[in-house]
Amino acid sequence: MTASPVRGPRLTVSILPALPARVLRWLGRVLLAGAALLSMAPAHADLARIRQAGTLKVAVYKGLPPFSALAGSQYAGIDVALAQALGKALGLSVALMPFDADENMADDLRAMVWRGHYLGYGPADVMLHVPVDRAFMQANDKALIIAPYYRETFVLVRDRERVPDVRGLEDLAGQPTGAAAGSAGANALLSGGGGVLRDRVRIYPEAGLALHALFSGEIAAALVTRAQYESALKAGGHAASRYAASDISAPLLPPRGWAVGMAVKAGERELAEALQSALDTLRGNGELARIFGGYGVSMQAP
Repeated sequence: MTASPVRGPRLTVSILPALPARVLRWLGRVLLAGAALLSMAPAHADLARIRQAGTLKVAVYKGLPPFSALAGSQYAGIDVALAQALGKALGLSVALMPFDADENMADDLRAMVWRGHYLGYGPADVMLHVPVDRAFMQANDKALIIAPYYRETFVLVRDRERVPDVRGLEDLAGQPTGAAAGSAGANALLSGGGGVLRDRVRIYPEAGLALHALFSGEIAAALVTRAQYESALKAGGHAASRYAASDISAPLLPPRGWAVGMAVKAGERELAEALQSALDTLRGNGELARIFGGYGVSMQAP
């Protein structure tokens, strides 16, 4: 009695020992190739799903001017404009998913990129304003961090009439200074010059308020990011000639600042490549620089 033919990919255990060794090796290669294709499938399926839906869901921070903040009833800012430009380049509409920052960036990635918030919000297809840092990327391997588009840096903004020159934080001794609560700038001022500035440091709920205090003469200097200063200067119509923004070195400040980019769920390489290609187009045709310029922020290459 002849054995019934094997149909499809199923093989019974009783047949396998009878197969020649070369056939077994070939079969092993086929199975490995099939497993590789299966591991790639979610990335392709996800981009296809996004294209089929016609909408790119983009996570942006709440209260992060000039990148994303509520303006009236709508969110606006550099990251919001970038999200719209990326969607247009990909032929998709954009649905913003604004969210509150958690205790640390790893929590933000979990909530908005690879798992979703425990309250049922998210995840998005892509999250903007994510640090592009090797150690951070290795520690958060469930997210794929890509496409750096800007370099954030802290600057010391001073009133030239009150502080004509400054080489280090110790030169601010005796002058009232300000920074945003919880920022690296606040920590740097409070510890600067061995603590000689501490008594004159004023901490504000946000950088915009520290800059308002500077422009109104309440303080003589503020330690904020370059984007925060440049956008506030443009929005307030203040005379740039009266103020100077200087790079400053301090133990608690990143020496070269930090690059910011985007994050998608690990494995979604086709989506990542599409976003990188769209960003390259925006950078190449000048649209990225125009977006930053619209908020008074100079383009700082990552």
